[in-house]
Amino acid sequence: MSDFDLCVIGSGPAGQRAAIQAAKLGKRAVVVEKRDVVGGVAVNTGTIPSKALREAILAIVDRPAVMPKVEDFMAARNTTFTGLLSSCQKVISAEIDTIRSHFAHNGVETVHGLGRFKDERTAVVDTATGLREITAKHFMVSTGTSPARPAEIPFDGTNVITSDEILQLGYLPTSCIIVGGGVIGTEYASMLQALGVRVTLVEGRHSLLGFVDEEITEALQYHLRQAGMTIRFGEKVVKVEVLEPEGHARTANGKMARATLESGKTITADCLLYAVGRQGCTAKLDLGNVDLEADHRGRLAVNEKYQTSKPHIYAAGDVIGFPALASTSMEQGRLAACHMFDVRAESFDLLLPYGIYSIPEISMVGWTEEKLTEEGIPYESGVAQYREIARGQILGDEIGMLKLLIHQESHQVLGVHVIGTGATELVHIGQAVVALKGTVEYFVNTVFNYPTLAECYKVAAYNGLNKLASM
Repeated sequence: MSDFDLCVIGSGPAGQRAAIQAAKLGKRAVVVEKRDVVGGVAVNTGTIPSKALREAILAIVDRPAVMPKVEDFMAARNTTFTGLLSSCQKVISAEIDTIRSHFAHNGVETVHGLGRFKDERTAVVDTATGLREITAKHFMVSTGTSPARPAEIPFDGTNVITSDEILQLGYLPTSCIIVGGGVIGTEYASMLQALGVRVTLVEGRHSLLGFVDEEITEALQYHLRQAGMTIRFGEKVVKVEVLEPEGHARTANGKMARATLESGKTITADCLLYAVGRQGCTAKLDLGNVDLEADHRGRLAVNEKYQTSKPHIYAAGDVIGFPALASTSMEQGRLAACHMFDVRAESFDLLLPYGIYSIPEISMVGWTEEKLTEEGIPYESGVAQYREIARGQILGDEIGMLKLLIHQESHQVLGVHVIGTGATELVHIGQAVVALKGTVEYFVNTVFNYPTLAECYKVAAYNGLNKLASM
């Protein structure tokens, strides 16, 4: 007889949800976590810390600053930054306590130590007190990802870093090179920019956030450049070095990073954040013992039920690749647990909301204009600017915008795109309407609290219908 019905390796969002779902179905579940604390990357180094830092930054950027004496300026900057990072720890600790409480309440056992497969029905865990073998009917791999660290990049944790190290920096750089214009690179670039860091963002493509609606990314890029950020598109970093400061140059940490671009340009800064790609954490799982193999990026292939080629071994979360969001990982874990125990579960899996916590933040659900055009679907857009809305005026947000994409014939709402304050909250109203195949008339005929940003839906609906009426 197996020790457990389900053994989960990794306590991130997917692993948490799978284990708790199994427990709620009356099954015996255990979670193996290599860290001393639960939560995985999402709670300890990724989603929660970075979003907590963003909120802490937003709380101070508009506060009148008392300028210190010139010789004390660097110390004052560093004190502010370390204080911001310390405030994040309170949030992280609270999340860890919440997860532990949920596990305890649902009877989910936690084993701390590095877990790996011994055979198809057994996992071995290197705990602080020795090896422990765990047998189970089903397994879930939810080990997440870690930042890619190419061998040619001289990572030192201080001047050349990944997104993991930025949360442990003891100083605030005066300038920073960020390599990679994906979600992580864009988020940290905008946060550092808000703190007064001179940011140069290098991206090989010709826009940030390639999966986001083009009009929204153009608005973000305009705002970042207006705030002083340098963005170099179509460029590739071919060499990174850590150097002593040149001449009388003063740096925040005594050294400087230099990036050489494929075009021959060089960029120097106090710090370089490398944010190009992430690697699945599967190297130490001994996958060969269960005849499984990860791809070149450490990811596991699964079917629509999140099963690997071994039907009783599932995988979910970032370790299986796109979309690699905490929210989708939770849902994947739930659906996988339901499937393995023959419980019917449904999900609006094609309507995943995306949230990018840049400054300003971005969120979207459904189709983009580019995808609709590519598929030949006739549509019209309806747009509302935050500055048109009383709540937007109260908040002082003059750049916010909400866009609806509307089918020309049926008037069905096909997509919602938002940039500005509260975008990641606001998008869920539209998500519900898209999921239920509602039409744009719903927004005209419903009543929203006043003053709220939700009124953007009504204004955007009228704007779209006016365009349709004039066709």
